[in-house]
Amino acid sequence: MYRRLLLRRPLLASRLHTSSVLFKSLRTFKLADIGEGITECEVIKWSVEAKSTVQAFDPLCEVQSDKASVEITSPFDGVVVDLLVKEGDIAKVGSGLCTIEVDEDDNDAADKVEPEPSTPVQAKQPEPEPSPPVSRRDDRIPWIQTTPRHVLATPSVRHYARQNSVDLAQVTPGSGRDGRVEKKDVDAFLTGKSPRASSFVPTEQDTVVELTRTRHGMWKAMVKSLEVPHFGYSTSLDITSLYELIPTLNAHIPEHFRPVPSTAPPPLPVDPSSIYPAPHRTRVPEEKQFTRLTYLPILLKMLAKSMIEWPLFRSSITPSQVSDAKPTLTVRPHADINIALSTPSGLYTPTLQGVDTQTIYGLASSLKHLSHLGRQTPCALTPKEMPKRGGTLTVSNVGAIGDGDYASPVLVPGGGVAIVALGRAKWVWDVNRGDGKGERRLKLGVSWSGDHRVVEGAELAAFVECWRSYVENPARLIADSV
Repeated sequence: MYRRLLLRRPLLASRLHTSSVLFKSLRTFKLADIGEGITECEVIKWSVEAKSTVQAFDPLCEVQSDKASVEITSPFDGVVVDLLVKEGDIAKVGSGLCTIEVDEDDNDAADKVEPEPSTPVQAKQPEPEPSPPVSRRDDRIPWIQTTPRHVLATPSVRHYARQNSVDLAQVTPGSGRDGRVEKKDVDAFLTGKSPRASSFVPTEQDTVVELTRTRHGMWKAMVKSLEVPHFGYSTSLDITSLYELIPTLNAHIPEHFRPVPSTAPPPLPVDPSSIYPAPHRTRVPEEKQFTRLTYLPILLKMLAKSMIEWPLFRSSITPSQVSDAKPTLTVRPHADINIALSTPSGLYTPTLQGVDTQTIYGLASSLKHLSHLGRQTPCALTPKEMPKRGGTLTVSNVGAIGDGDYASPVLVPGGGVAIVALGRAKWVWDVNRGDGKGERRLKLGVSWSGDHRVVEGAELAAFVECWRSYVENPARLIADSV
């Protein structure tokens, strides 16, 4: 039910020979369902404050779920009356976030408000006009060009930083929860000292540390992983041919993926657009640019080619509302692959969609972009990078951090039908090559875990061998493109 308050000076409007009176309604804005399986979110930042005015589609707040951070916008124009959830608190899906006072006439409100008693509504007595409220969003406008939107700090700290001409992007991550920038972080930046180093005092007592929102989500996901019967399979791939191919690929990275050169390139001796404009690619944003390839985008492309040949690994378990219903699989037309991404906020698994339709250079650009978003504090990944249904396979590049060869990756419900962990590539002596004399080869250890409810052991082994045929013979990609 909405509450209606008569304005001090009723506004009469002619509408089909009838009059309408402008009323104010208090509406409670509730947290909607922002993703599959999400039941609660943490409010990490408010973009407005009480008594501030908002317009439709203005940012209200930013919330952090187990999967991504999402910006919540206002559905209508009005004045924010009260914030029902504090920054850092948890909001349940369907619960109120804030109350907003909106204008509506009696004709519009008649369908929304139950009939009232015949007693006339008393008009409010005139009151002194309050000074126009100033919203936090307005305060950010002059600063938005130098401070990233995802820097986590309270409005008072932002104001203090502006007063001292401090760019909060140079201070993050801060010493607060989830990297929140505190006032002492700004002071330390001004004095050139680190508050975290000076505030740490060794102690002989145990310290209880609360898990962050993301780590708590990982906790719950790992508990759910016990529902999945795992089948493990490990082997090594010979990537010597890829090692020899990468210099050629690096030498021919398309210009629109490269950073802007410091000096203008010399003009072409012959103009390719002499009779008709040649294709022109717009240069990608800086966070998507790169100067050299790694093995990962090539391995992903070859994995996608194998997934096209094996529809089982392009499938996911179809969600069902009936507990005792017979399970079914949904086979997708393209290869959607999750990428395990370690960030300052925790572990995330964004999705690269339609990997089979992308080029190796395009995949390298997408991986660079995901890495850039993951490094933001808080994490800047959105539902666009982390769609509801995710991918059917997950790739974890643990070899980029440690010196290990193999691992035991864990598959969680909803994470697809299989997961692979890539170890660190190492040069080894392969005695099975070179007519028994052996050869020095570059080998990559890979460790698979499959959902044994769906994938048979023989099927996983055969699929990996299909992938091997691409990895160890990269010339196959040339044949497939002509």
